Amino acid sequence: MITALRDAWATLVPDLSDRPENRHGPLPPLLVALTVVTGLVDAFSYLVLGRVFVANMTGNVVFIAFALAGSPDFYLAASLTALAAFALGALLGGRLGVRFAAHRGRLLLAALAAEAVLVLAAYLCCLLLPHAESGHARYVLVVLLGLAMGAQNAAARRLAVPDLTTTVLTLTITGIAADSRLAGGSDSRIGRRLLSALSMFLGALVGGLAALHGRTGLPLLLAAVLLVLAAAALARPSRSTPPWTRTAA
Repeated sequence: MITALRDAWATLVPDLSDRPENRHGPLPPLLVALTVVTGLVDAFSYLVLGRVFVANMTGNVVFIAFALAGSPDFYLAASLTALAAFALGALLGGRLGVRFAAHRGRLLLAALAAEAVLVLAAYLCCLLLPHAESGHARYVLVVLLGLAMGAQNAAARRLAVPDLTTTVLTLTITGIAADSRLAGGSDSRIGRRLLSALSMFLGALVGGLAALHGRTGLPLLLAAVLLVLAAAALARPSRSTPPWTRTAA
């Protein structure tokens, strides 16, 4: 337990000195924040837009199969739209990765800015469009959020901070069990892995409560605020070039 807490603390409050061994600088806590964003956004998309994910593409692939099998509870067009938008967003994130390949801080800052604009646009759609959860408005929201989450996932992949992919937990949870002392491992990075899972859980919980018991677009507003705060936190570090800004080994 002490090891897990120490590891989680080091993830949330990393050593920001310029020593070469500090390979990820301020990136880990920012990626934890993005994991919370994923929970918020997917809670909104699933609960408000109707059984479609905009970040969890594994779920959408399964939903497409269910729809093709004849289930009336899943919507083929919505899942296909989310999948296409996510792929296009990942393409955008990939281009940002090439553009800012020499500086991981600037890469994440660019991705955060793009994502914040898209999520804010989705929130405004909720405010301005009647019945945003149905009809054409629903697909506008799916596209905007799919683009945002695809760009986020591509940027996180390029940053390559272990166990902080921001949208996928399957391998993270596998690592918690497979690397545990019960399995003969050393509990490597267990605190970070547990923190990643907890972050998505908390984002989904808060997003679910906001969507079901608050205003429809409230999860998106909360996600946008987190994105803006993360971008603000990264603005100053992105002006310098300490060792962590270079491509991860």
